[in-house]
Amino acid sequence: MNQNGYGGVRFTLSGLGFWITLLAIAWLLGMVGLGWLVKSFIVLIGLLILTPVIAFFAFRWWLSRNLVEAPCPVCDTRSAGINGTQLRCPNCGEALRVEKGAFYRLTPPGTIDIQAVEIEARPIEEAKDETG
Repeated sequence: MNQNGYGGVRFTLSGLGFWITLLAIAWLLGMVGLGWLVKSFIVLIGLLILTPVIAFFAFRWWLSRNLVEAPCPVCDTRSAGINGTQLRCPNCGEALRVEKGAFYRLTPPGTIDIQAVEIEARPIEEAKDETG
């Protein structure tokens, strides 16, 4: 124990002292004529509070315009992607690009991408009997 130290009562404000000091400084600056500094500090605090809220709503607006939910052209599994990006189908693994609200297959240059159409097949004899 320190014999030379002051053994009196110790008074701490534990957090309240910070706010009292801050208010005292703001009051002193207002009295000196630096109220513009206090007002600019309040505006800065307001911007720090409003900026994330505005950014959140701006991001939701952007996402609603750019998020595409469509079926895969290969396996018809519904997926989601952002316009102008590339992704792989979670079901079949096909490389896809997202453009204009739809998914398109990524094919190497020179590849011709076709869609097969099913046609009903009949034997030749039946076709001749019907015509004639």
